[in-house]
Amino acid sequence: MSVDGVGTERSGDGGADEPGIEYSSSGDGNDCVEVATAPGAVRVRDSKDCRGPRLSFTAGAWEGFVSYVCGS
Repeated sequence: MSVDGVGTERSGDGGADEPGIEYSSSGDGNDCVEVATAPGAVRVRDSKDCRGPRLSFTAGAWEGFVSYVCGS
């Protein structure tokens, strides 16, 4: 399935974070994701698998997702 404004990526260097991009997590639970803003994108990854694949959203797609989840 393809969704406009959403992509997937895998770090090319084994998962090290890109310089200047800081991820924030939602807490100490077992089902957390981490979210970071980057130029032109909002990136999301599994907090338990930082070296794994990441989702990349455009700002508009992320805003739509958050609005939907919050019921706005």
